[in-house]
Amino acid sequence: MFCFHKKLLIQTIVRQYSSSKKDSKPIRNYLKQNSKFLDSLRIHVKAGTGGFGFPRYGGEGGKGGDVCFVATEGMTLKDFLRKYPLKKIRAETGGDSHSRRILGQNGEDKKVNVPTGITVYDDKNVLIGELNEPDSELIVGKGGDGGNKTNGYCGLRGESKSIKLELKLIADIGLVGFPNAGKSTLLKAISNAKPKIASYPFTTIRPNIGVMTYEDLRQISMADLPGLIEGAHCNIGMGHRFLRHVERTKLLLLVVDINGFQLNPKLKFRSCLDTVVLLNKELELYKEELLDKPAMLVINKMDTEGAKEKYLEIKNQLENLDDAILSYPDEIKPSKAIKFDKILKISAKDQPDDVQRVKLTVRELLDVNEELNNNEEYKSLKSIKEQLRERGPVLI
Repeated sequence: MFCFHKKLLIQTIVRQYSSSKKDSKPIRNYLKQNSKFLDSLRIHVKAGTGGFGFPRYGGEGGKGGDVCFVATEGMTLKDFLRKYPLKKIRAETGGDSHSRRILGQNGEDKKVNVPTGITVYDDKNVLIGELNEPDSELIVGKGGDGGNKTNGYCGLRGESKSIKLELKLIADIGLVGFPNAGKSTLLKAISNAKPKIASYPFTTIRPNIGVMTYEDLRQISMADLPGLIEGAHCNIGMGHRFLRHVERTKLLLLVVDINGFQLNPKLKFRSCLDTVVLLNKELELYKEELLDKPAMLVINKMDTEGAKEKYLEIKNQLENLDDAILSYPDEIKPSKAIKFDKILKISAKDQPDDVQRVKLTVRELLDVNEELNNNEEYKSLKSIKEQLRERGPVLI
């Protein structure tokens, strides 16, 4: 009797589940798209154990193999996961010493291809290293020494640990702005990228990279990062999951709507100037060093009604942001104002000439800053050489 009731209960639950599943809405396309982007992954690595030594003849065991990452261009973390679905990587054990081979053979290193732009942390979130250049290598797990006299001829274990791979996109320019500022429209107009564009705020839910190609075939990459919201620095909304991608860009391109922004009716409306100040604050709270990067401000949607008047009202404040931020309350006032090398007002949607102007200005700023960096490196190198120069005896 008890079994009959149990079976009836299970059938009822299954029927209700099937009914609710049938009535439920299908997964929206943008959520499916978002699942395709992977920029963080935790895996386990185990380096090889050293081989046993041979005490009778003083033979030494072979060293265990290392686990080594190799930066590979054009690869993604999705490709990595496809190759290592179990997220476990192991190097070979070192060979034992014996009468016919006094020195044991070293275990083979395990070389693993990873995307360029990877940062590796251990399980305590301590930085192990970065791979920013193609074909660069990083040992993430050291193999154990082979057995010898100092360790009692017992091979030592290789490192075994969990590590986190964090991908930071490498692009020349990082587009930063609140939702619906027109970043995706600008990226589409200026490059070969095909981001989703719509009138509602969160159209970008994963980074898009576009490449600008010039007449002399020079190429400059630009990353459109998902729209920030207030509190992104402390992981509200999409948070610093995408904010970290601006760290490796050479130029920050802030895009704001001249008409301001309001995420929803429950939240406070922010004017164009408020938006600039809040973006400044979010970047500062996430990582203050970002404010020292070369930056450019693009004020978008200048084709809308009353845009010119709104711009004239805030023009002086944008050009003197140090003074403008003093009037803001402490909770949104940044301690340091971002310095804009250039401020452009454009209409990314309807004015191709404006888009071309952005394209040329971006190139000019990148070239100028590259020249300045080279000069600084040259000056510092020259001073070091001067200090190391051999000096003869001094006549007193």
